[in-house]
Amino acid sequence: MADPRRTRPRGPRRRRRRAEDRVTGAFRAGDRVQLTGHKGRRNTITLTSGGVFHTHRGTLAHDLLIGAPDGSVVTGSDGTTYLALKPLLTDYVMSMPRGAAIVYPKDAGQILASADIALGQRVVEAGVGSGALTLWLLRAIGETGTLHSVERRQEFADVAADNVAGFFGGAPDRWTLTTGDLAEVLDAGEPEVADRVVLDMLAPWEVVPAVQRALSPGGVVLAYIATVPQLSRVVEALRDSGAFTEPLSTETMVRGWHVDGLAVRPDHRMVAHTGFLVTARRLADGAVAPRSTRRAPKEFADEDVELWTPGAIGEREKSPKRIRKAARQAAEIADARTAAPAGDLPADSDD
Repeated sequence: MADPRRTRPRGPRRRRRRAEDRVTGAFRAGDRVQLTGHKGRRNTITLTSGGVFHTHRGTLAHDLLIGAPDGSVVTGSDGTTYLALKPLLTDYVMSMPRGAAIVYPKDAGQILASADIALGQRVVEAGVGSGALTLWLLRAIGETGTLHSVERRQEFADVAADNVAGFFGGAPDRWTLTTGDLAEVLDAGEPEVADRVVLDMLAPWEVVPAVQRALSPGGVVLAYIATVPQLSRVVEALRDSGAFTEPLSTETMVRGWHVDGLAVRPDHRMVAHTGFLVTARRLADGAVAPRSTRRAPKEFADEDVELWTPGAIGEREKSPKRIRKAARQAAEIADARTAAPAGDLPADSDD
């Protein structure tokens, strides 16, 4: 089997445009543009020379946007006006094709803060899914850091690779994408090769020994899990290893507010539980952390532990048809972003 450390995103190396071309300046062919109509409906399109955005009411020529500054307002053939903006990373991940469920921005931001992801770090990520968290990590570590993403399902890895290429205009040199088992990948490499390890997987407690070997002393491990049984199991595994500080468990909830003059109140809907975050830091070899004053956990039987296994917890599966559709859409976006082919392209509705 090929060395997993040398595995790169599939396909030929694509030309990567400068980051500043994407974030600032006038619209160019190949740019992703978010169009917002007068009723607040949003559509995201990829600009092509001579391309046309079609709606049930009329059309909008892409050439009206190419060369115009970000934040412009343009008018379609039916008189509808559109606000045109380059999508923020939040906009991009919420509208990109999905082969698997994504890490939502509210959790991605908290992951960057809790794991202390910073410029120049060596980061290992397990469970790439559709690549949403991968994008946040790549931007946080900058050009001087490295990210090694491990995904056990090839079809998810393919979608993630194209979503990353669609945002950055190609596969960043600092990113390695491996299809395989995280424990095997880490055990095949050198020890202490990571400053941070981020786990978004069904049973993170199974890879604690491998993470212990790969993480540098003082480094942070963060697990993103969905259920209470998973939360309990991963915390106890980190404690039992004796190689980490006392795990910290949190969740993040976001509630918007309606503000209209003096009519100020919380929104009726909020983004509540999406997942738990568990963080701990690697102790130096041989170090013993001060004893916790917490009460000893109650004993449990083997049959109780069996209820926490991946098979008992279950995993929500995407249908093969939906995964193929997401892969096709992600590839189209990536190709348009990197090569800006001529012709009309369909828009992605964000609503």
